[in-house]
Amino acid sequence: MRNPKVVAEAGKEPLLRPAALARRHLLSLHDLTPSEIEYLLTLAQRVKAAPDHHKHALEGKTLAMLFEKPSLRTRVTFEVGMGQLGGQVLYLGPQEVGLGQREAVKDVARNLSRWVDAVVARVFSHQTVLELAEHASIPVINGLSDFEHPCQALGDYLTLLEHKGRLEGTTLAWVGDGNNVAHSLMYGAARLGVRMRIATPAGYEPDRSALAEARREGGAIELTHDPAQAVAGADAVYTDVWTSMGQEDEAETREQVFRPYQVNARLMLAAGPQALFMHCSPAHRGQEVTDDVMDAPSSLVCDQAENRLHIQKAILLALLS
Repeated sequence: MRNPKVVAEAGKEPLLRPAALARRHLLSLHDLTPSEIEYLLTLAQRVKAAPDHHKHALEGKTLAMLFEKPSLRTRVTFEVGMGQLGGQVLYLGPQEVGLGQREAVKDVARNLSRWVDAVVARVFSHQTVLELAEHASIPVINGLSDFEHPCQALGDYLTLLEHKGRLEGTTLAWVGDGNNVAHSLMYGAARLGVRMRIATPAGYEPDRSALAEARREGGAIELTHDPAQAVAGADAVYTDVWTSMGQEDEAETREQVFRPYQVNARLMLAAGPQALFMHCSPAHRGQEVTDDVMDAPSSLVCDQAENRLHIQKAILLALLS
């Protein structure tokens, strides 16, 4: 077993990294223990408060960004974050690689393992990121798949922690599609003591296996088809696009089905004055959320986007330093 690394900063108690985090993959929040998630959140807070303290930590390291999908937040925050830690980034879009088409996924994984220190993969199929991890001898980080978005969820919990002062016992309401972000938030909720209420149209609930796993691990997760019931008294109301990338042929149907699940002023009023608004972005204004909610003082959308930078720097430090 590797020796746990101690992150020491002036005026603060040393932060002991769980030994199992070093040089491992980060594919799902389901793979992380509560103490590992709490470590990443604490490290992200320290990185955010004192960014210069870690500016040479990953000097000489290279991160490959293997993207099948376009990106603003994931690409910018990983590129900027790696640079701020002293490392460098190599971006590989679909035209450079052609995962599973121009070249087999396992061959890409094996080749990259000879050249770079870690890979961030933003892919359509979760199976692709699993296959990359199976054949890579370097850490593979899930930058988004159709089943999970763990970096987003970690940044979201960092944001909620900042604004509420705690996570255990808080209530997070999810309104809309039971998608990849919902899955990661459920896994995180089970480990952090967050109560989660999920309101979806019938047939659009989260994956049954993900829900069962989260509940089996102690997650207090309720399902409903009533948005008002889900948000009542919640600490935060979270929504996402009704049609994700790869579902464009369903867009017209989904717009009709999800219309009653729009997060608007009326729904936020039903939640109560304590409720904050969250969205992983990009948002389709006028569909899943109205402008007045998106731009309200209670909206955490820009804080969530900023915290992607800090949590991903913590992830990179935990896996590579």
